[in-house]
Amino acid sequence: MALAAALAVVVGLVVLPAVQAVARTGSGDHRAEGLAHPVTAARALHAPAAVPGGPFAYVADNGSNNVSVIDTSSNTVTATIPVGFVPVGVAVTPDGAHAYVTNNGSNTVSVIDTATNTVTVNVPVGRNPYGVAITPDGAHAYVVNDGTNDVSVIDTASNTVTATVPVGTEPFGVAITPDGAHAYVTNGTSGTVSVIDTATNTVTATITAGTEPFGVAVTPDGTHAYVTNTFSNNVTVIDTATNTVTATIAVGGEPDGVAIAPNGAHAYVTNFGSNNVSVIDTASNTVTATVTAGNGPFGVAVTPDGAHAYVTNTFANNVTVIDTATNTVTATIPVGTGPEGVAVTPAPTATVLTATDTAFARRRATLTFTRMTATLTGKTTGTPIAGQTVVFTSGSTGHGTVLCTATTDADGVATCPSYTGPNPPATSGVAKDLRFNGYTATFTPAPGGNLTGSTAHATATQDDHDW
Repeated sequence: MALAAALAVVVGLVVLPAVQAVARTGSGDHRAEGLAHPVTAARALHAPAAVPGGPFAYVADNGSNNVSVIDTSSNTVTATIPVGFVPVGVAVTPDGAHAYVTNNGSNTVSVIDTATNTVTVNVPVGRNPYGVAITPDGAHAYVVNDGTNDVSVIDTASNTVTATVPVGTEPFGVAITPDGAHAYVTNGTSGTVSVIDTATNTVTATITAGTEPFGVAVTPDGTHAYVTNTFSNNVTVIDTATNTVTATIAVGGEPDGVAIAPNGAHAYVTNFGSNNVSVIDTASNTVTATVTAGNGPFGVAVTPDGAHAYVTNTFANNVTVIDTATNTVTATIPVGTGPEGVAVTPAPTATVLTATDTAFARRRATLTFTRMTATLTGKTTGTPIAGQTVVFTSGSTGHGTVLCTATTDADGVATCPSYTGPNPPATSGVAKDLRFNGYTATFTPAPGGNLTGSTAHATATQDDHDW
């Protein structure tokens, strides 16, 4: 029977340290068996509601060889995805587009397209892969291989292994610093933590931890790493500037998973042996609450808003949902058999759509409308968003006649071909609507995607005189 792996939840462009753990079948064994267009007089309407649902929690069910997808807005399982043999670790890319799942019994990593919830490729890695974490830029996945005592580095563009980094004995968990410069790997049998320089993929430091270090998570500010020590029932706190241990915190029995809230104020530790979760105040490094979970709590991930922690219960085949404001259990969700790793998709990126006023020209019996473009960008960053579908409709409501559907280019620009209708426009509903009400561009995100919807309206202005 399988045991779980270290995990990381990626949010936006920083890693939200989350589940960094590995499961097990018994209290003494942690091994699993087995372009630019001018935009003038642009107007942005209020954004339409995002596609309902999400963020989504991806749970590796090692006993049923699948991944359960939980909609955290409803706490219901919305999909079940077959993966490899004995899936244990899960990490989601910063854009939320893919989930990487380690298959401990198949020596592979399944890459899931989160828009379709299908596996697009299985990447061969080392023997018995456990933990997985993705760099903040989304370019690489770091996979810990317990059976070969090394880390496989996957290029996420090609989904091929581009480097293998030797670490300590029986490595389990992995977490990456928010700046992407270092990966922290727990080595169970060695009782140490290896620090990998991700620029050179070499180990630059080895830190002594407790007995059988397991899970690891890095604070959002990147200053500390929290390491669970399964057989010493405590958590080691590492100062990442000096790579020295600054605190040791007693927790429950056999701690495995660890996740840190997005604001960095609390760390959540799953205690496999005592069936509860220790809540650590990271300012004082003291346990301020203990929350009862299910049987064999293992993985843990915190939602992007920090409001809830999701805990996998390996022996109960369910997930406990903790309200982090009150530290009480608010839901229990049945999933597959032997749930271990869990990762939550990032918070959706708010978008802004701007549209260029269309010009119309009269040509005796026709009206021709040109220059219909819309630009999609991130609301906060202003970064162009490529590859998204924009629908152009006549009129100001977004419910007029569809003129065209276009895809945004590298500059975030979608362009609608010119439209020609009869003149005078009164003889045509579409031409009349365009002439007097302009057009509307609408972006609706795909289900399960990581973007919010947005809408823009533009008017029609005369480009020349009648002739």
